[in-house]
Amino acid sequence: MSKEDKIIFCTGGGCTAKLGAGVLSRILEKLPRGEKDPDLLVGYDSRDDAAVYRITDNIALVQTVDFFPPMVDDPYTFGQIAATNALSDVYAMGGEVKTALNLVCFPEDMGLNVLGEILRGGAEKVAEAGGSLAGGHSIADSGVKYGLSVTGLVDPHRMYTNDTGVPGDKLLLTKALGVGLLCAANRVGEASPEEMEAAIRSMTTLNKTAAELSRKYRVHAATDVTGFSFLGHLHEMMGGKLSCIIHVDAVPVLPGAEKAADAFLYTAAGQRNRNHTGPFVRFENVSFAMEEVLFDPQTSGGLLLAVDPADAAALEQALCAAGLPASIVGEILPKQEIEITVTDKREE
Repeated sequence: MSKEDKIIFCTGGGCTAKLGAGVLSRILEKLPRGEKDPDLLVGYDSRDDAAVYRITDNIALVQTVDFFPPMVDDPYTFGQIAATNALSDVYAMGGEVKTALNLVCFPEDMGLNVLGEILRGGAEKVAEAGGSLAGGHSIADSGVKYGLSVTGLVDPHRMYTNDTGVPGDKLLLTKALGVGLLCAANRVGEASPEEMEAAIRSMTTLNKTAAELSRKYRVHAATDVTGFSFLGHLHEMMGGKLSCIIHVDAVPVLPGAEKAADAFLYTAAGQRNRNHTGPFVRFENVSFAMEEVLFDPQTSGGLLLAVDPADAAALEQALCAAGLPASIVGEILPKQEIEITVTDKREE
């Protein structure tokens, strides 16, 4: 890829480009609901990762869509990341990927070889997921944007939703945090090549293996950690009816992310996440840098699973054996005054 073919960085690339959770909620609550379809098992009013529509007693469609501007220079890598991110929502519902459609916004004055590399990266990830690329849609735009509309299948009796955890469940995270901070640092030349390579490896790792392994154990709830941050998606998992404790020393973090936070190289999206979710969180002996990591918008982040306590250690071990940086990071509690407590203290 020649220098002139490199994608120019977009402000708010990746999942940092998402509208803030608070703004989005205010918009969605005003939309007309229409007549309730009993086969629409999960819709936009649930704040879940994808829609689920029942076809038969044992088959349901999982539908999701995701696209964003680039957060890395290389078009092929960007295509891989955007596709991996879009495919993840199907895995977060416990489903299997079946088909995908490309979504492309592309400047008419940019070389088509750039677009070809983006689509090649995306197509490879769809194939790796076991899905079929079935078509797509493109428009001329002032900036590059790419993603997928994805359809999967799930058994409605075994699908995951994000707010069905129960007190006692262990919270298990399957990927390290910090990609938003590292991409912000990289934009100003403050991330090392090794740090960015680790971030890119994380963002291009499908959640397929994590989802497949999780289905062998008793998982009560799941979500994928993306633009609203670890704490933002955890807040959605609590659903206003649960609380939890997070052990900060157990949270996996990408190399260089805390350093970037200490250098104030965080994103506007991260601050929106703090403003929206911060009132529900109490920090106990947690560094500023680690707070920022927990509010950091993730692009193509890992799964966050609420696992039966009798199965959590075995699932963690299976995920780690598969090469994933999985860790039990906390526990769901009955509803308390403080919804999320993040602490450096572990109970004996």
